[in-house]
Amino acid sequence: MVLWALDLRALTVVRSDVVLVAILCGVGILHTEVAAGIERLHRRITKTPYVDLSSVWTFAGAVLLPPAWSTLVAIVVFNHLWLRPWRRQVPVYKQLFSTATVVLACHAAAAAVRYLGGGLELAPLALAILAYTTVNTALVVGAIALSAPTTTPRPRPTEMFGRLDDAILELSTLCLGAVTAVLLISKPWHLVLMLPPLVVLHRAVLVRQLEELAATDSKTKLLNAAAWHVQAARELRRAQRAGGTAAVLMMDLDHFKSVNDLYGHLAGDEVLGAVADAVRGEVRDHDLVGRFGGEEFVVLLPGLDSEHPGPTELHTIAERIRHRIATLTVAIDTPDGSLTIDGLSASVGGASYPGDGASLEQVMKAADNALYAAKRNGRNAVHIAAMATPPATPTTAPAAPEAAAS
Repeated sequence: MVLWALDLRALTVVRSDVVLVAILCGVGILHTEVAAGIERLHRRITKTPYVDLSSVWTFAGAVLLPPAWSTLVAIVVFNHLWLRPWRRQVPVYKQLFSTATVVLACHAAAAAVRYLGGGLELAPLALAILAYTTVNTALVVGAIALSAPTTTPRPRPTEMFGRLDDAILELSTLCLGAVTAVLLISKPWHLVLMLPPLVVLHRAVLVRQLEELAATDSKTKLLNAAAWHVQAARELRRAQRAGGTAAVLMMDLDHFKSVNDLYGHLAGDEVLGAVADAVRGEVRDHDLVGRFGGEEFVVLLPGLDSEHPGPTELHTIAERIRHRIATLTVAIDTPDGSLTIDGLSASVGGASYPGDGASLEQVMKAADNALYAAKRNGRNAVHIAAMATPPATPTTAPAAPEAAAS
């Protein structure tokens, strides 16, 4: 009789687990289909990665089910997206890796709940959210770091960890997953009430991506002129309130018209993209880099190190950028074969707040005047507004970019 009772109890547990698996998989698939319209709109207007928010269901499975069942939920829900035609472009190995990270994150969340004695109290759920996020982030960041080519600069922290907005979105999704787990135990049919908030989150993500698209120059992926000006003005106001400093660098590629004339505008676009990457590689993550128009770039550097003389430090940064551009080689494909464009150069002008102006417009005007002073001095040079006699530039600009057959 005792053994029979145990068998019935075990069978009841298995049946309840199967029901939870079916509910989570079903609602997860329904969520994907409900968001399909937003998905299609996203693909038409932007190339940024689509955010599926499926961790709502995978996290709920992790804290409610045994590891084997939660793994099944993660595989079904996460891979349902991949079966859609637009996701089949993702290589199988990438999809397998992404699925593995989700499964391992689910196991970490389940272990955290068991560590605090189980149950859906606040402390176990909070620890489970922390464990899920930590494991998932660590695996993804590790893969990005290991797969980065050794010939290119190491990925920036924002490229590996994402931005604060991305972290907040993930945290919000996992919190909804915790609420989903509580609903499944008490009021399972109320789970449909989770779908409207998720659709709103999808739309919020889409709006944010649209804003980014409107603020980004398509050729260089830098801020466009209007967006740069808005953000730079905000940074300068912050410096004014705090009694801090800021600086502006303006740079112009020398003889860039010859690149377009010799190799075409598509080759010119590739050169602009390479120059943009070079400039970003020589400044800090929080410095604002923008394309000002044509072959002109602009950088706002808030809060330069006060231990060094401002103009001298600014000249050092500008010279580093100028040298990086001068050593660039850009490989392009042409109807006549592969070519490498090198011999590029740039003239750079700089000015600082508050020394060279009390407003962004005044500082930019001073930097622009310094830029044209650099051009008058023979190009491929740096001129800082506050420096009466700038240090000599070590090299002389070539008359025009050169190309070598590869």
